Order: sequence, then C-alpha cells, then structure tokens
Amino acid sequence: MHTAQIILDTISNINILFYIIAYLVGGIPFGMMIVKIKTGKNILTTGSKSIGATNVYRTLNEANVSHAKFWSLGTLILDAIKGLIVVLIAKLMGLSYETQWAIAILAVIGHCYSPWIGFNGGKGVSTAIGSVILLIPIEGIIGLIIWGVVGKVFKISSLSSLLGVLCGVILTFIIPNIIPLPNAININAQIHSHVPAVIIALIVIYTHWKNIIRLFTFKEKKFTTKSENTSSAHQAPANPSDH
Repeated sequence: MHTAQIILDTISNINILFYIIAYLVGGIPFGMMIVKIKTGKNILTTGSKSIGATNVYRTLNEANVSHAKFWSLGTLILDAIKGLIVVLIAKLMGLSYETQWAIAILAVIGHCYSPWIGFNGGKGVSTAIGSVILLIPIEGIIGLIIWGVVGKVFKISSLSSLLGVLCGVILTFIIPNIIPLPNAININAQIHSHVPAVIIALIVIYTHWKNIIRLFTFKEKKFTTKSENTSSAHQAPANPSDH
C-alpha cells in the first residue's frame, strides 16, 4: 500500500509529469521520420547517423530527393519547436523557473537519447535553442545569429553549432550584468544560477566530441551542396588520396 501511494503521488506530481513529457516530446525523431518517408532509409545508418537537420539534408541530397534544403530546414524548425513547446506550456501553467529549466534540459536529453529509437538521436543544437529561447531570448537570439554567420562563412556545421551554443551560454554571464533585463528573461533573477545553461552546453559539447576532434585535426568536412561538389570537381582534378 505504501509503495502504491508513492507511485500515485509521483504520477500526480505535475513537475514530474512535465519532466517525463519533456523527455518524451524531446525524443520525437522528426528527422528520422522525414528521411524514412522521403527515401525509405533509416537515417541512423547513413552519414553521421544523427537525426538532426544536417544529416537529414546530407541523406536526402545523396538520394537525389528534391527540396532537400526545405526538408532539412523543416527538421531544424520542428526540433526547435519540441523544446520551445514544452517550456511554453510549463510557463503558461505557472511552473517555477527551476522547473522550466529542468524541462529544457530534459527536452535536449530526449532529442539526443530518444526513447523512441533505442536511445539514439541527434546532437541537440536545434532543441537546445528552442528550449531556452523563452527563458533567455537575448542570449539565445545572439547565439542563433552567431550560428548562422559562422555556418555561412566557414560552412562547417559542427563549428557553427558549437560556437553558437557556447557564445549563447557565455553571454548569460555577461548580458544580465550590463543590461537591466526583466526577471522573466534574466537567468540571474530566475534561478540565481547558470548551472542549467552550462549543462545544456555540456550536453551539446559531448554529442559533438567526435566533431571536436576532427576540428582540431583539421579533418572536419565542410557542409556543401551537391551542386557545389560538382562545381569543385570540374574546377580541379581529383586527388588520389580522396578515394
């Protein structure tokens, strides 16, 4: 009877319910669904084996699927919405900022280690941005801009993702101390701690550890379209070491 009461109390605790929902929603593998529908392939066996937008584009592009960029962008947006929607509902329900930040973290973990696909997943960047955009919108938007600019200039997805997330987190230590922000978007006023933001950054860094090694050894590949690859092939002879 005592055990049953504990289970009942746990199930009826709204915070715990939201934690579970955040993890399950964060785990929805939109990228995997899109690739399966468009190509019949399992994205977990192609490219980087990630369910994120970059691998969706790579897989669709290699399969000659039309509008690959559109579907990749759709994946990115849907992955961000997963994080945003659970935090938004928690906010509308009046749950504490501590709970909202915990929900944001669990949504990211759900995306990276989805319970729906054997605890495989993506690298968490889009879901991380979506989950924090209502909590720290200024830092989140600046991080998003950095992600876009670095990606456009260097065309290295992992580099732009890492710099965008890291800069966003670093700015949480700076912006609230130099700009008088409303409590609703000021992490210092919300929870008096930067730990949740740092945890999200550490998750993203961990999921990119192989990319980080390749970045430091100058082996990380650039993100290019098929037309760019074709153009490069016409401009220069193939290097035997590439085969």
